[in-house]
Amino acid sequence: MNRERTLAGGIAIVVMASLLAAALIPGAIAETDIENVRASSLQIEDVAIEPGSVSGGTATLAVETRLEHRGGPAENVSVLVRAVHADSGLVETTTQQDVPTIEGEREASVTQNISVERRGDYRIKTVVFRDGERIAEGAKEVDGVGTLKPGYAETNVNFHWQDSASEFPPIEYSIADAGDGQTTLNVSSYLTNQGDYPSENVRVVFTARQADSNIVADRVSVPVGEIEAGRTANPSASLSVADDYNYYLDAVLWKDGVVVGSARSAANLDPTEQLSVNETNREIDLSVSDFSGDNSPNAAKEATTTSNDSGQPGFTALAGVTALLVAGVIARRNTNDDD
Repeated sequence: MNRERTLAGGIAIVVMASLLAAALIPGAIAETDIENVRASSLQIEDVAIEPGSVSGGTATLAVETRLEHRGGPAENVSVLVRAVHADSGLVETTTQQDVPTIEGEREASVTQNISVERRGDYRIKTVVFRDGERIAEGAKEVDGVGTLKPGYAETNVNFHWQDSASEFPPIEYSIADAGDGQTTLNVSSYLTNQGDYPSENVRVVFTARQADSNIVADRVSVPVGEIEAGRTANPSASLSVADDYNYYLDAVLWKDGVVVGSARSAANLDPTEQLSVNETNREIDLSVSDFSGDNSPNAAKEATTTSNDSGQPGFTALAGVTALLVAGVIARRNTNDDD
């Protein structure tokens, strides 16, 4: 009996000591975290793609993958992003990034930059791995990468009335002078700064190009300078061309030695033919000597205007002689009638 009492007393002492230790010593009894017991779950909630830096040959795409996490901590997770060219099906580039341990019921964002050629369309594939095992994947299409402009070609200055539905041509012209087989055209355009700040220094090169041969008849460079935000500039120049031909009037916008815009209109000087922009060429009797001269883009040229002293249009020396002969015949006939 004494033995049983001694054993019961020992057990009671041990229990009391355990309870006392649990109360006074933190961590004496291990606590069980339910979150650590639950299996973690990851899935791709969304993939967003934004353009980054763009050069003449490549474009950087920022791919943001949003992962939805549920359950216990997700460890040893990595995200792979691959760009596949839509036309060829060839892999353009691949990148993989490790993700820090994800805990709690939340979304985690992973952003990766990939560089692709600035051409065509791409299919961006995203794959999520955990412990080397594929657990989620998705894909997104990116079209028109070639339309992304490099930084050196970006400008807020554009030609007005570029829309094909516009009632006005982007380039206007009027006849400033005509004579001796040459016509001087007064050519002008409109440039609008659509940005919030003054533009860079820009210039416009006006070119008159014979429509059927593409021979450059004349070219003039016009400095425009800065254009205030929300303002429109109206550069103009004089171009000298040969009579009786139709011409394309081209305007090319330059910024820091780079072409950043262009526009085209038509000038009809041939009374027998009408030309419109994007019209196919036809065969004509072309005299190359009508277009001789230095019309290189770097040639500094100023168009000049000469007065027309040749009299009324169509009244030539041959017409004057004919008129005198007719008058003489009429006078002689009147004399014979009087006799």
